[in-house]
Amino acid sequence: MAPDTIVLIHGFWVTPRSWENWITYYEAKGYRVLAPGYPGFEVEVEALRANPQVIVDVTVPAIIEKLEGTIRELDTPPIIVGHSAGGAFTQILLDRGYGAAGVALNSAPTEGVRVVPLSQVKSTFPVLKSPANRHKAVGLDFEGWKYAFTNTFTEEEARVLYERYHVPANGGILWGSVLANFQPGHQDTWVDYHNDKRAPLLFVSGSEDHLMPPAVQRSNAKHYQSNTITEIKEYEGYAHLLPAQKGSERIADDVLNWAVEHAR
Repeated sequence: MAPDTIVLIHGFWVTPRSWENWITYYEAKGYRVLAPGYPGFEVEVEALRANPQVIVDVTVPAIIEKLEGTIRELDTPPIIVGHSAGGAFTQILLDRGYGAAGVALNSAPTEGVRVVPLSQVKSTFPVLKSPANRHKAVGLDFEGWKYAFTNTFTEEEARVLYERYHVPANGGILWGSVLANFQPGHQDTWVDYHNDKRAPLLFVSGSEDHLMPPAVQRSNAKHYQSNTITEIKEYEGYAHLLPAQKGSERIADDVLNWAVEHAR
């Protein structure tokens, strides 16, 4: 039986609100669509800006635990689609046996992926410029947002989305992802790249993404050496905030069709 539920996982500097276009699009096709927020992110964007301590307190294990709980309540395995950090969380969930198929859009890397393009360094510099940010929620100014998220959008579009979607990000998690490849033992974003029982996984990359460029997606995909399906597809002209970009409905269709075809 084909999956009837789609779980959408957001990334950093945004909330589930960033999925609003795809939620509406998939619901119109008859799917049940869930877009869970991280623990404490059940409030609106404006409330998180007013009280960023919720962001400071969140951890990757807590995020994964909440997502696992959401999926365990479903009658059948869903299609899991994650964007940015949500792409890394999608990989972790699939590795742990959740989901009928997974899609990682402009995904943050899982442990072991060491490709760090200059545009990614520039995008994350507001957080990584100071170790003190490991204990803070760090926002982007508009210019930082436009470079990292909406570099192919018009100025007006970028500003509207900045006001509608942007929240600070957890500096500790971002610093942890940088240090994951240099610390002993498995860190929070570790997955088993040889897991033959993992559900099929598709990486989707926007050619113009500055924050998680195509080189990161290609490296992440190549790490998988299992006998299950792992594919990658790149779309020309798309920036990091792909689900909010005009024309992304065709990508929403492509990834849904792929997931339904390969779901198990």
